[in-house]
Amino acid sequence: MVKHEFVTVDPDKCVGCRICEYVCSLHKDKVFNPTRSRIRVIRVYPTTNASLTCRLCEDAPCVIACPRKALTQSEENGVILIDDDLCNGCGWCIEACDFGAICLDPDKKVVRICDLCSDRENGPICVEWCPDEALELTTKDILSQKARIDAIQRLIKAAEAST
Repeated sequence: MVKHEFVTVDPDKCVGCRICEYVCSLHKDKVFNPTRSRIRVIRVYPTTNASLTCRLCEDAPCVIACPRKALTQSEENGVILIDDDLCNGCGWCIEACDFGAICLDPDKKVVRICDLCSDRENGPICVEWCPDEALELTTKDILSQKARIDAIQRLIKAAEAST
């Protein structure tokens, strides 16, 4: 089985500048408008920010939930493809997404999902333009490995602090 890459954020590096949203909207829709972006910056804690984008789920719930079959998933790279002629903006896919990564285009009333800038050779423009290198392409397996390493490091620090 192919492990699909997706954009992820290191919240310790993200400063919430929202440049990722602006370059995404400029690249995709030729406007500087974060509401047209396929990536969202959210404030998690007063001093912590995170970016949300499609995680290219296996058996993607958004694809399954679409009553008009407007969403399909590429077998090649896992990207969710949208048929604008079939999409009526009903929002079922938005509700089905566990990550909040799908948005409604405010003008066209169809949904928009990150496609990893499939039209660019250099990959996602948000990753390229992130000034603090908080965004990167990764896989679910690599993310799990990093989480395990972080957990071990926290345990070691806690053990050292208690001695």
